[in-house]
Amino acid sequence: MKITFLGTGTSQGIPIIGSKHPVCLSNNKKDKRLRVSVLVEWGGGFTCVVDCGPDFRYQMLRSGCDKIDAIVFTHEHSDHVMGFDDIRPFYFRQGDIPIYAHQRVLDSLKQRFDYVFKTENRYPGAAAVTVNEIENKPFSLGGLEVVPVNGTHGGLQVFGFRFKDFAYLTDMKRVEAVEIEKIKNVKILVVNTLRIEPHHSHFNLEEALVL
Repeated sequence: MKITFLGTGTSQGIPIIGSKHPVCLSNNKKDKRLRVSVLVEWGGGFTCVVDCGPDFRYQMLRSGCDKIDAIVFTHEHSDHVMGFDDIRPFYFRQGDIPIYAHQRVLDSLKQRFDYVFKTENRYPGAAAVTVNEIENKPFSLGGLEVVPVNGTHGGLQVFGFRFKDFAYLTDMKRVEAVEIEKIKNVKILVVNTLRIEPHHSHFNLEEALVL
C-alpha cells in the first residue's frame, strides 16, 4: 500500500491569505500546506482519493496522479469537497467516477454540483459519477475491505476510514470507544491535530495523543 499526503493544512490552507502570522510568513516548505486530502494506492494500482477540496487540481498535478478509481468523502465541508468539478479530466479518460459517501454528503454534493448528477439534458463538458452510499459498516473497494470510523466534528457526523493497516481520521473532535476499537492494531494512524490549545471541532495535541 502506498500513501501520499496531498494536503495537511487547515480549512483556509497555509499560508492564509493576508495573514501576518509568523507561520504564514515563513519560508520553510513545511509551512506551505494545501487543504486536507490523501491518496491511497494498493493492489495492482487501485487508486483512491479521500476528499477533494479546493486544491484538488494542483494536488493531482503535483502528485502525478492520472487515474482515480474511487473518491471517498469524510464529510461535506467546503475544504473537503470544492474541488469536485476538477474530476472532469479523469472522467473524460475513464468514464463515470465512483464516489462513496454518507447520504447526507451525497445530498450536499447534488445540491452544489447538480450538473454532475443529471441524467437528462446534461452539459456535455460535465463529469459523471457512480454514486455509492456508505453507512457505518465495512464496504468493499478495489478488493479491499474499507472500515468507516464514525466521529463528530463539532456537531457534524464525519467518517474516518481504515484501509487495512492504515487509518485516517480527519476533522474530528470526538470518537466513541466502540469506534476506537476499529482502529486498534493499525500500523499507521493519521489523526487531525489542529493546534495545542483546545478547539470546538478538532482534536488539539493533547486529545490526539490520548487517542
